[in-house]
Amino acid sequence: MRRAKFPAGFIWGAATSAYQVEGAWQEDGKGESIWDRFTHSPGNIVDGSSGDVACDQYHRYPEDVALLRELGLRAYRFSIAWSRVVPDGSGAVNRAGLDYYDRLVDELLANGIEPFPTLFHWDLPQWVQDAGGWADRSVIGAFAAYADKVVRRLGDRIGTWTVFNEPEVFTTHGHQHGVHAPGLRDPGITLRTSHVVNLAHAEAVRTVRAAAPKTRIGSAFNMDIAYPASEGPRDVAAAERHHAWVNAWYLDPLVHGRYPLAFLDQDAAIAQMDIRPGDMASLATTFDFIALNMYSRAIIAHDPSEARFGIRQLEGPGRRNSFGWEIWPAAIHRLVRRVDRDYGHPALYITENGCADATGPGPDGRVHDASRVDYLARHIGQVARAIDDGCDIRGYFAWSLLDNFEWAAGYSQRFGIVWVDFEDGRRRLIKDSGWWLRDLVAGAPLDYDDALD
Repeated sequence: MRRAKFPAGFIWGAATSAYQVEGAWQEDGKGESIWDRFTHSPGNIVDGSSGDVACDQYHRYPEDVALLRELGLRAYRFSIAWSRVVPDGSGAVNRAGLDYYDRLVDELLANGIEPFPTLFHWDLPQWVQDAGGWADRSVIGAFAAYADKVVRRLGDRIGTWTVFNEPEVFTTHGHQHGVHAPGLRDPGITLRTSHVVNLAHAEAVRTVRAAAPKTRIGSAFNMDIAYPASEGPRDVAAAERHHAWVNAWYLDPLVHGRYPLAFLDQDAAIAQMDIRPGDMASLATTFDFIALNMYSRAIIAHDPSEARFGIRQLEGPGRRNSFGWEIWPAAIHRLVRRVDRDYGHPALYITENGCADATGPGPDGRVHDASRVDYLARHIGQVARAIDDGCDIRGYFAWSLLDNFEWAAGYSQRFGIVWVDFEDGRRRLIKDSGWWLRDLVAGAPLDYDDALD
């Protein structure tokens, strides 16, 4: 066991996203998003719920900022709802929508908390989807125009911008698996969409740099670190294909100028993507940091019967959270080391990491979420291990500040370090995990195991 150490200036924060916490889905001129449409269609959400009210942060943001301050957290990662800012196809800015984010940013700064906004966290305006969504190249200009408006309005007070949250998830889950908005199930559209998303990503980075030249720019990528099922060459190759599709497909083109080898028939996959002359050159960009979202790992075996990737995912032996995801803390260390190696020792943030745990208030009125405390302690310890190994990790954001609307799972899963009573006025209650994180930030000791794999 070794004592965890974090560098001077290390940023401790918590994260949310607009659709999951804001509510106010039709207030003050906000337009419809694809998640409004998706959740209002019966059968799409496990518990039949929606984010219409969610945590009501739109009205209660001063209370949530006060929670951040009470927990000693010095950064808040939130997202901006495109449909609140540009509600319809006219492209006109909804001043009331931007005013809300003005107030939120000012409230954070007044409490000594750094804003870490994300420009897109899955809630595409429905008017953009009606025009073809992420599968149509018109979205590139629309997203860049939205980004320009937001950054020029708020950029005088914000030093760090995240462009996308988890492009692999909103592309694959929304266009291939159909379990997220807009609910499509078309592998061909998914491939075409992946390329348009990358083009829009690069254009947005350029747009943000032009609007706020001194700002730091990055994006948050979901990373599902792949462990080969065996040391055999076929399993190792299968794990690399999984890594290429899930972890690198939306990062390599922008950083390295190429798509990684993910498919058994890569040429056939590329042919479906409508890559045009000049596209690959336009993808070239630079990030000031890479943000990583990590919850679990994937154990991958070769499977020739799976026609696209030739892989099969196996169950791991670790204990599981309430969502059924395996808990394997060493995976975050392995992930950070891989990203550090592959992308030239970049500045890194852990922008999401957390545990689904349904524990509610006990007889004493407190939430004793011991499983989440253990998860955070072990994973943050492995982050410290990566720092000791020389990785340039600048901050850690717990997912999530609040129990919230967990996408297709509705309110059936709770990730917050603050409990939210969805039955009684959305009242908030800090959980044991929140108090534990407060104590860690204040200097409580933490030891980690440097022999895990």
